[in-house]
Amino acid sequence: MNTLITILLIVAGIIALLLIIALFMKREHYARREIIINAPRQKVFDYLKLLKNQDEFNEGAMAGSDRKREFKGTDGTVGYIYSWKGDKNAGEGEKEIKNIVEGKRIETEIRFVKPMVTSACIILEMESLPDNQTKVYWSNAGILKFPINIMIPMIEKSVAKGMGTSLLTLKSILEK
Repeated sequence: MNTLITILLIVAGIIALLLIIALFMKREHYARREIIINAPRQKVFDYLKLLKNQDEFNEGAMAGSDRKREFKGTDGTVGYIYSWKGDKNAGEGEKEIKNIVEGKRIETEIRFVKPMVTSACIILEMESLPDNQTKVYWSNAGILKFPINIMIPMIEKSVAKGMGTSLLTLKSILEK
């Protein structure tokens, strides 16, 4: 019996410690990656502004083999919503185009329902470089509530890794 009480006290102490740490951690997360693509800026922009294209390069959008998708509005325009529902890998949520600066910038909001309720702002920016090259900047920023904010270091690392992989796939697609 004493062993069980000791184990329960240790577990309770660990949980209390994690909650105290979460109280003092930041609540904002941010990740940014960039890549140079050997294609003109307008070609890159025209491809990226269509959210349906993310199924071809975005690691997160490709997760979950049984993903059900719904679309509202006209893809590539402000107000277009791409929603999905899938297994534990895909989760459930939607992405909405919030703002477009023609040829330069696409701002979307991603809203998750599962595995947890949260949202983030995703910005894709394009910069023309010499020799018909384009630099693509991809950022993801949002806020996580207490006590989930304790996961921010892991989330930032995971999101950044996924963005890097996705950008390499995007580069491969657009340079064909």
